Amino acid sequence: MSQSHGQIRLSQLITTFGPGSMMDLPNYSIIIGGLDHWDGGRGGDPISEPRLVAKLRAILDAQQLELRSPPKKTDKLGKVQTGITGWQFPEWFITQDSFPLGGAARSRMLVHRKTLTNGKYIDDDRKKRSIVPVRFVRACPNGHIGDIDWRFFVHRDSVNCSQLLYLDESGTTGDLAEIRIRCGCGKHRRMTDATQMELVALGSCNGSRPWLGPNNREEGGCGIPNRLLIRSASNAYFPQIMSVISIPDTTEPLADIVEILWDQGLKDVSSAEELAPFRKFNQSAKKELGSFSDSEVWTYVSKKRKGASLTQSKSVKQSEIETLLSAQEELGTDVPDGDFFARALPKSVWGGDLTESIEKIVLVHRLREVAALVGFTRFESQAPDIDGELDIDVKRAAIGRETNWLPAYENRGEGVFIGFKKAAIEKWIKEMAVANRGKELNAGFNHWLKDHEASERSFPGLPYYMLHSLSHMIITAMALECGYPSSSIKERIYAGDFGYGILLYTASPDSEGTLGGLVETGRNIKEHLGQALRSNMLCSNDPVCAQHDVTNIHDVRYLSGAACHGCLLISETSCEQHNDYLDRALVAPTVSCIDASFFEVK
Repeated sequence: MSQSHGQIRLSQLITTFGPGSMMDLPNYSIIIGGLDHWDGGRGGDPISEPRLVAKLRAILDAQQLELRSPPKKTDKLGKVQTGITGWQFPEWFITQDSFPLGGAARSRMLVHRKTLTNGKYIDDDRKKRSIVPVRFVRACPNGHIGDIDWRFFVHRDSVNCSQLLYLDESGTTGDLAEIRIRCGCGKHRRMTDATQMELVALGSCNGSRPWLGPNNREEGGCGIPNRLLIRSASNAYFPQIMSVISIPDTTEPLADIVEILWDQGLKDVSSAEELAPFRKFNQSAKKELGSFSDSEVWTYVSKKRKGASLTQSKSVKQSEIETLLSAQEELGTDVPDGDFFARALPKSVWGGDLTESIEKIVLVHRLREVAALVGFTRFESQAPDIDGELDIDVKRAAIGRETNWLPAYENRGEGVFIGFKKAAIEKWIKEMAVANRGKELNAGFNHWLKDHEASERSFPGLPYYMLHSLSHMIITAMALECGYPSSSIKERIYAGDFGYGILLYTASPDSEGTLGGLVETGRNIKEHLGQALRSNMLCSNDPVCAQHDVTNIHDVRYLSGAACHGCLLISETSCEQHNDYLDRALVAPTVSCIDASFFEVK
């Protein structure tokens, strides 16, 4: 394989084109290299977020781990480049011009990179033919990927034939049923055979990981049957991203900091007096411990030395909602470059009949979101669960040979938090109509589990369904006035023993996410809530939408009840669960279910 060069936005290297993903360039396609090939494996500027780092260290079982932005370097002309290596992939190409086979059928040559000359294929008549990468590769659910052995595919056994291969198309749609691979010896095979797992037409996976370097394979191999993968398909790459909101921890603010600095020299500090030189010669410590006294820090260091747990095992979202619900007049620091600042909105502003179940409205004037790329999967996505946690046991593909840092980005924004009364939700769950609706949704979830036997996830619960659906309703309603498109508004749903709430926020690497429109719209949350509820009582696709059967094997929408593109579905950049776990019947009355809604809309 050969190296190639191109340009890409730094944020895309985490969200879309991370290590192991494929990208089309003008003349060929590449696979983005692993962290070892990101500007020498050094990464960019460090990003501080102790709470996220502590979680990631547990997931990856890493003693030393830090977050860094994707690297960037400047060339002689002052132009910023990422300094990231991409490896040419796939190595098989087809010629752009075709040979007629009669009717609409046509044929193209299927050639390997080693047969090319200066990016062209020269045929037997010395004619130079332009080529493009073939759109088919092989892959497995463990993230491994590689070129298809086309000669093995066509001949179905040991390959001794060296004649030219062709890709024949009998139509113009590009459908697999219209495509066959043909050898000059006369043997041929249709591409539909590659989709039939029982045929094992593409052979068994050899554990190849071309993004980590030429000829790199996972130790011990793989051995499971290869699957056909279209390079540009949406299931070719699913990044696993974990994010947190940088909020002031009102319980144990020093605990995570001590954990992070422990392997950076803090474990060698033997007394409170030695903390002063430690701060002086460690820039990270100087920044993180700046507001804490030596005696406060030494208290936690002593606990750590004795093997005591510095923090309770809280989920990502538990820490966030506990802080948001504890907000009184103000929370955080009101400074231009601050990470978090919020004010509780007086109840006199938002109180009313529709908001009786709401405990608190908090306007978040400034917030900072930090997200890190942990790994990736193919064919099936593995998003964080409803508590914001990544599954420790999931089989994710590695993004580097040795992981001592992870690529991350930080966004600034604003938001609105809606906290709900725990007693109101617990009372609603006990209603008979709600319980019956829950049985229907649970039946759909069980159908989904049959198709995903490896999943260990459990039913998220009716409170999550309800709050998640309400969140989508409010995003759509507020987007009409706040100045941000709905695709720019994100959500975080809190549903558990620690409390219930919704955080809607914007996040951007620059000042565009902090213009104040969402906070200002949040002051009229009562009106927007009413508008959201009334507009979703009836969907443009009713009664089909409202009467959706979650167990329908032909519809295959097992994870959502009354939800479709006409009502609840929004951009997947906004939704934390890829538009799953939705049902508007739990929020407002619908034409087929009028007694299971949380709100009474008049």
